[in-house]
Amino acid sequence: MDLKELTIQKTQTGLKNKSFSSVELVKSSLEQIKKENKDLNAFLTVCEKEALDQAEKIDTKIQRYYKDIKTLFLECPLLGMPVAIKDNFCTKDIKTTAGSKVLADYSPVYDATVVDKIKQAGAIIIGKTNLDAWAHGSSGENSDFGPTKNPFDRNFVPGGSSSGSAVAVASNMVLGAIGTDTGGSIRQPASFCNIVGLKPTYGRVSRYGVIAMASSLDTVGCFGKDVIDTALLLKIMAGHDDYDATTSILSVPDYPEEMKKEIKDLKIGLPKEYFTSGLDKEIKEKIEKVIKNFEKMGAKIIEISLPHTQYALAVYYIIQPSEVSSNLARYDGIRYGFDRSQFGDEAKRRIMLGTFTLSSGYYDAYYLKAMKVRTLIKKDFEEAFKKVDILLTPVSPSLPFKIGEKTQDPLKMYLSDIFTVTANLAGIPGLSLPAGLVDNLPVGFQLLGPQFSEEKLFQAAYQYKQNE
Repeated sequence: MDLKELTIQKTQTGLKNKSFSSVELVKSSLEQIKKENKDLNAFLTVCEKEALDQAEKIDTKIQRYYKDIKTLFLECPLLGMPVAIKDNFCTKDIKTTAGSKVLADYSPVYDATVVDKIKQAGAIIIGKTNLDAWAHGSSGENSDFGPTKNPFDRNFVPGGSSSGSAVAVASNMVLGAIGTDTGGSIRQPASFCNIVGLKPTYGRVSRYGVIAMASSLDTVGCFGKDVIDTALLLKIMAGHDDYDATTSILSVPDYPEEMKKEIKDLKIGLPKEYFTSGLDKEIKEKIEKVIKNFEKMGAKIIEISLPHTQYALAVYYIIQPSEVSSNLARYDGIRYGFDRSQFGDEAKRRIMLGTFTLSSGYYDAYYLKAMKVRTLIKKDFEEAFKKVDILLTPVSPSLPFKIGEKTQDPLKMYLSDIFTVTANLAGIPGLSLPAGLVDNLPVGFQLLGPQFSEEKLFQAAYQYKQNE
């Protein structure tokens, strides 16, 4: 059995049956990192000694409670499993850089809420993963510590900004990973790396301890090798947090159990605005096959319209840089970190765009108007979900592109977010799933649902994968 290719669910079974130990799991993970990371650049920090020490303690714990092993894994569902954390989550005594040289030596004194929950579930943090600096990017090329590369072809981008987390899972370095999604930063790398990626509803998961990018858009999510693993990770991460006033007080469903329900009468909407001439022919063909598979399963396919979609990218790239400029104002090198001369080109670009948008005389013309259109975009989705249960769309209009191909044309780079930013503007959940390969490069599709309908997305995705 190759430990590197196990899922979380299979790993639980293996540890329960003593087929292998947590130490063996961690060693396997570390060996894969040493083999692949020098080239892929997925990890910025690897916690080798700490991970091995923790694995030894967990193996002792499993041995001690072996007669009640089921209860132990119910209480700690990630017990002994190597997990990666995007490097914009605060991790106590572990360097946290946000992919920027401004924070190159920053070591937090506390854990982000999600990190704490992952630890409480028994996971072993194997390291911190690379990202576009401050999460500014959709390719993985904007990190101050070098670009992350796509494991399917290392001349191509893996998507961003959660590039390292996606690559770590796709290349079998870890069993699962945590990331953030502000405009597609989980769904796009999941699509480009052929894995499952979830952006939950805004407020479903706490953002406390996450280095902020755009506070009204930022969402904490996860990557898994399959739908079950992703559902389990969300179940652990989700819930109200007193440290984050934006988190919902709604109870957290048992996502892994909910996904097992049938979807025979499911109504799936196809927004015509997402299937335009700008969509690559090969991607469209892959998604048409996905649609046909859903039809065979008994789902009803309905074409719908989201009329304000055409304004979404413009709205996003007004609101997001505005919030970026506000959030990055605190990094002046006085209390911690280095001074602003260390900001990279993309960070400077967004700070200047946002500062201009919020300046006197332009606030009403740009930011205020964008917020009004954002409300219309949200209403489009609300009206659509009166007719259908979920939506099915592409994740990206194009295949993964070559490293360096779009770096000199920021507008062309921003266009790669065109199908993902709408979910963040509306605050709804989105789940990215593999749809196949074109020229050995992955293609993904996404399922979108009403706010707090993650169980419905998992249900549709799980049934689809069962019948694929």
